Amino acid sequence: MGTDFLPEFILTNYEVHEWKHACAILKSDFPNEWNDLLELLLNFRLKKSWILEPGGRKSQVSTSIDSFLYARHWVEKEFDTAVMVDEELMESPTHKVDCYKNHVALEIEWNNKDPFFDRDLNNFRLLFDLRAISVGIIITRCDSLQHVFNDVGRGSSFGNSTTHMSKLLPRIEGGSGGGCPVLVFGIKKNLIDESC
Repeated sequence: MGTDFLPEFILTNYEVHEWKHACAILKSDFPNEWNDLLELLLNFRLKKSWILEPGGRKSQVSTSIDSFLYARHWVEKEFDTAVMVDEELMESPTHKVDCYKNHVALEIEWNNKDPFFDRDLNNFRLLFDLRAISVGIIITRCDSLQHVFNDVGRGSSFGNSTTHMSKLLPRIEGGSGGGCPVLVFGIKKNLIDESC
């Protein structure tokens, strides 16, 4: 199983799922991006203050992950795509990918409405079919974090209709990602840093 390539710390502190040999492809064909991903996951901590703060346009979780990867030359990327039919060019722009580097796309879905998963997976499918990406990665939260949010009085801000693992898995298993190899990480409560 491809997730065996992951360090024990990651397997213990994240809920991990993969489809279509995503780990093997990353490790073998994209070693630099694989190492960036491992460093990110090994170093990430969920600050308790991020849970307690009211939401805004972009969460501290997303900002932290973006910043880590941007410092390693990942970028936010929108692809200019189009379809040609009988000499008629029809533009078909994609949604921006949160973090992209060398044919690897990564999305962070911490606390959005769950249809964002549909958008991400459809984007992965399209970009994979167009040979613009080789692997799609999604980082979200485990369902078990809901107990933590409830305990600190923030449960209603992280409701059932927002992005979390049990909203993502049925979409992938139902084929929403098409042929794209997909790797998913759910942040577990073990990663909460109570000191800040």
